[in-house]
Amino acid sequence: MVLQAQGHKAMILAAGLGSRLKPLTDKKPKALVEWEGVTLLERVVRKLKAQGFTRIIINVHHFAEMIMDYVSTRQNFGIEIEFSHEKEDLLDTGGGIANASWFLKDESFLVYNVDVNSSIDLQELYKAHQSHGAIATLAVKERVTSRSLLMNQQGYLRGWRDNRNGNTILVDPNEVGLISIAFSATQVLDPEVFSLFPAKKSFPLMPFYLELAKTHPIYLHRHDRDTWIDMGKLESYA
Repeated sequence: MVLQAQGHKAMILAAGLGSRLKPLTDKKPKALVEWEGVTLLERVVRKLKAQGFTRIIINVHHFAEMIMDYVSTRQNFGIEIEFSHEKEDLLDTGGGIANASWFLKDESFLVYNVDVNSSIDLQELYKAHQSHGAIATLAVKERVTSRSLLMNQQGYLRGWRDNRNGNTILVDPNEVGLISIAFSATQVLDPEVFSLFPAKKSFPLMPFYLELAKTHPIYLHRHDRDTWIDMGKLESYA
């Protein structure tokens, strides 16, 4: 097998139980659910590969062996692919990324959810991360969502809001004029983030970001013109 020339590193989040996709995920992981004849995982791998992310780690848990066998039988799609096996318990997004630090710790890296189908330009996102000197750069888009990020006029993360009940968390309670925007579950992180992660093994990412934003710049990269579909829910397959 001939591997593609070395490119950027990326992590595909694929460890979830796929609860929103039942019964499609009763006997297989959501990563291997097909849409228009192609699995969600293959769609994401090919997108990343086409845009220069050719060193990839995939976190697995639910039907983990099935995903690893699937990738192996396809010769890793001609690129470098490793696995981070969360054998006992799911580590949540933050814990999952922290658990893969051995692979990701030496350069800025992309994180992409396996159940996201989007036309976002990942190289543009990566360049935006580098040019803004942020510790993390989150892709965001104007769309209807149950939970929003709040950003200032300069494009930096300043808060979060639950649109269902109005609960709001602000980085600075005195800040006004914030823009509500939806997170696209795609991001680029600086490896410095590993030294700032909490000590606990399992933790969600957004509360960590909201605390981190008090001392470190977290940039929100808008991609409003791109398509974005959550393939993790049954309605998307109707």
